[in-house]
Amino acid sequence: MGNLLKVLTCTDLEQGPNFFLDFENAQPTEPEKEIYNQVNVVLKDAEGILEDLQSYRGAGHEIREAIQHPTDEKLQEKAWGAVVPLVGKLKKFYEFSQRLEAALRGLLGALTSTPYSPTQHLEREQALAKQFAEILHFTLRFDELKMTNPAIQNDFSYYRRTLSRMRINNVPAEGENEVNNELANRMSLFYAEATPMLKTLSDATTKFVSENKNLPIENTTDCLSTMASVCRVMLETPEYRSRFTNEETVSFCLRVMVGVIILYDHVHPVGAFAKTSKIDMKGCIKVLKDQPPNSVEGLLNALRYTTKHLNDETTSKQIKSMLQ
Repeated sequence: MGNLLKVLTCTDLEQGPNFFLDFENAQPTEPEKEIYNQVNVVLKDAEGILEDLQSYRGAGHEIREAIQHPTDEKLQEKAWGAVVPLVGKLKKFYEFSQRLEAALRGLLGALTSTPYSPTQHLEREQALAKQFAEILHFTLRFDELKMTNPAIQNDFSYYRRTLSRMRINNVPAEGENEVNNELANRMSLFYAEATPMLKTLSDATTKFVSENKNLPIENTTDCLSTMASVCRVMLETPEYRSRFTNEETVSFCLRVMVGVIILYDHVHPVGAFAKTSKIDMKGCIKVLKDQPPNSVEGLLNALRYTTKHLNDETTSKQIKSMLQ
């Protein structure tokens, strides 16, 4: 265990790291199975959510036509008919974020419980650590797609405006049952965020910490910083990288490292960039910059624009200039 901690603080890499988090093949042990199975039910829908979001085209054309010709009933009906099924999709994405939040809290409960340290948990419960990584990986991919798709907010705004006009005129609205007013308010707040899934995860983590007052906050933040360190060490150590059998594992590791840094920065009182942070930010940024540039620009942007403490006075000039 002494060697393992040396690996994580990266002070003794000459001896070779001895903590490999097997993102490709980790299988649950008997004690992990209950939480693992609960989380798995959620994660098996993640890829379908991303495919739906990727193929989300929006009703921009129909909406523009309807707005330009406000007295043409046919165009109003056409726009409404195009928007209602899309709002059904947006509702599905939002509901998935709620399921993901519950899954994350289950994992945090398992990975921060006493008597084990976060390092021991991640090493012993690799299948749960892998699921935690998969949630972070999904979150960054979802938010990247959402950020580049302005149609989502335009469609939802049009839906709400039209619905409220229909109510005023006492027109029965097909599709209103899909999304009632209270749900529409919550969805509005969700999609107004630049990175809604990340916000969901950071809120869930903060809530987990405040609801478990008997658990020191360090148990949770150390779990996050340890995960970031493990990803960094695996990426910068050739003998680890050579154990990856799938090319995708490198980009998976990079995305998980960035996701966990952002989460730490939102949850930890002083964030990831301060001198007292348990994350080697310079090392992590260097690992990102050592990759082919076009493959990591999105991840560097995530650190630049979705973290909370990067621009604090406590952040060193060197880190700021590395991210410029």
